[in-house]
Amino acid sequence: MAKAVFVTRKIPDKGIKKLIEKGYEVDINPNDSIPTQEELLGFLKKKPYDAVLSLLTDKIDAKVYDAAPSVKLYANYATGFDNIDIAEAARRGITVANAPAELTSEAVAEHTLALMLALAARVVEADEFVRQNKYKGWEPLHFIGMDVLGKTLGIVGAGRIGGRVGKYAKGLGMKIIYTDVARNDKFEAECGASYVSTLEELLGQADIVTLHVPLLDSTRHLMNAECLKKMKSTAFLINTSRGPVVDEAALEGALKNGIIAGAALDVFEFEPKISVGLVKLQNIILTPHIASASIEAREQMAELAADNIIDFLEGGQPRNIIKP
Repeated sequence: MAKAVFVTRKIPDKGIKKLIEKGYEVDINPNDSIPTQEELLGFLKKKPYDAVLSLLTDKIDAKVYDAAPSVKLYANYATGFDNIDIAEAARRGITVANAPAELTSEAVAEHTLALMLALAARVVEADEFVRQNKYKGWEPLHFIGMDVLGKTLGIVGAGRIGGRVGKYAKGLGMKIIYTDVARNDKFEAECGASYVSTLEELLGQADIVTLHVPLLDSTRHLMNAECLKKMKSTAFLINTSRGPVVDEAALEGALKNGIIAGAALDVFEFEPKISVGLVKLQNIILTPHIASASIEAREQMAELAADNIIDFLEGGQPRNIIKP
């Protein structure tokens, strides 16, 4: 009997093709929308699946495990895995795998750079101004922005993504400082970056702060009201990591009250819900979790998720197992 795989949303065809070529029975959620957990449970109860290719928007917990006792692998189509109860999976002998950051790091770094330049040059504000038919001719003081040349970029987390952002920033002639759980000698040598031992020290020096950390208990609300107050009033904050790393209520207050100059978010604390207060502000750029949305990155993610499933169903170990 053919092994069965359920895919919770349509992903790039390369990954699906790999699974089909192995002779697996592949069922894909036919709806072009994020399934509720109730809908997901309904899909999984239809047949005894062997593996599930899940997305970051799928809540995988004890309810799902109970509904699909035959599923022994959840291959997440994402670098992150905070949507999955890893500890409960381990208790039940269920394997969880992900698509790690090296596949998406280039795309996320480029998106971070795009947000940084858009903030500095006030691109989004200016675009909206023109679309509202307010442009009546060149003005010497319209949308005065900031050069990034010579400015200080503070990188919080100099891993694969933060490291690539640093390389781009070096090319733009920026001064680079960073903080992390440990010094990164290679990063310092490649980018001329300087290590600072505390987040507070970085916040006080940086003109632009960019976050590249995983979501852990220690990083949840890493950027809270107290930390935002330590930033320069002219500084920008960028988050392309995980939404809850930033306290959005505190950020809204900081932007409204001029504590910082602006921000750009690709991820949100209560995703997919977005704070109405943030949406109303002009000094923030909001993108819908698309930092990894290059065709190259998404196709590689699809193939790796498929490879994780194939390795497991053929009696081996997935390449990227997540352990509690």
